Amino acid sequence: MRDPASILHADLDAFYASVEQRDNPALRGHPVIVGGGVVLACSYEAKRRGVRTAMSGHAARRLCPDAIVVRPRMSAYAAASKAVFEVFRDTTPVVEGISIDEAFLDVGGLHRIGGRPVDVAVRLRAEVLRRVGLPITVGVARTKFLAKVASRVAKPDGLLLVEPEGELAFLHPLPVGMLWGVGAVTEAKLHERGIRTVGQVARLGEAALVSILGPGAGRHLHALAHNRDPRPVVVGKRRGSIGAQRAIGRGPHRPEDVSAALAGLVDRVTKRMRAADRPGRTIILRLRFADFTRATRSRTLPRATVQTQTVLDVARELLGEAQPLIEAKGITLVGISVSNLGRHGDVQLELPFEQPDRAMLDAAVDAVRDRFGSASVTRGVLVGKDPGIAVPTLPD
Repeated sequence: MRDPASILHADLDAFYASVEQRDNPALRGHPVIVGGGVVLACSYEAKRRGVRTAMSGHAARRLCPDAIVVRPRMSAYAAASKAVFEVFRDTTPVVEGISIDEAFLDVGGLHRIGGRPVDVAVRLRAEVLRRVGLPITVGVARTKFLAKVASRVAKPDGLLLVEPEGELAFLHPLPVGMLWGVGAVTEAKLHERGIRTVGQVARLGEAALVSILGPGAGRHLHALAHNRDPRPVVVGKRRGSIGAQRAIGRGPHRPEDVSAALAGLVDRVTKRMRAADRPGRTIILRLRFADFTRATRSRTLPRATVQTQTVLDVARELLGEAQPLIEAKGITLVGISVSNLGRHGDVQLELPFEQPDRAMLDAAVDAVRDRFGSASVTRGVLVGKDPGIAVPTLPD
């Protein structure tokens, strides 16, 4: 950890909705929902009425009947993201993208030409607004963790500097949900024991946290509660996994329709894997149910693959294993990801699953889609069905 607070976490505000309000002035100041059946994003005017991402469209309109619903424009969001990252890289060469609308920037080496980190942050926000027309919130701190917390506290359209001498005074009164890695289940466990603030986590001690949450989570949260996070900002970091997911709304859903949605996701994921030359071994199925609980199923192959049919065969087997849970709880989201990624040139990644006929088919489909668009070739099970939305991502 460095002495000055020189790590920036820059996070665009309500990104998709902000792009829509930028491009259509009539939407400014009004509650905006992006997406119909499921809320992909919403403006802060809608958030103040209780609308949240991934909420069903019906529930969102009950909370906010005067909301303006717009269809998503993924190409516009991708273009806006590219323009914002150009501003990031014009600010400092040390940029670590987290998603298409947020990044960490290390500006510790700019003091002679850029002034204090907080001055760099002020200029960064002004440049994003001037060049891209979007509001952005920036947190400034000594660690990546605290910079991200600062940006969350400062939203929307804000700037917050956490000086080194005031770190724990800022962090400890915050709710435990602000700690990286604390989801609904972990938060409930802590609440059951009367632990509601970060300061209470810090005072609890590592051994007690380990007894409650297990060694990994306990040590992790104990370190964060004391703002111990030595991770540097990493340029050009490669993904640990490539995945996609789709919210399908509340059912009931026929098993064949869920399987078809899964096939569409596998198509997207494996195309990205081939484009990035990153075969993978571990296939992970992610499910969310109507009661908001989640489940994962995974399988690791003996060798890596990029072939669509190979990944799809395993994904469907995992989906079959989860069918009793789906029938009992009702499914609202399905996702697939592939991890243990490498490159075809890696010695350990021999590819016995690469069958010539499948490889030729994948290559032909990729070529047609690259030339004529992703909708030019589709699976028979998806004909006449909504293929879902391909969300823009950072390079793989």
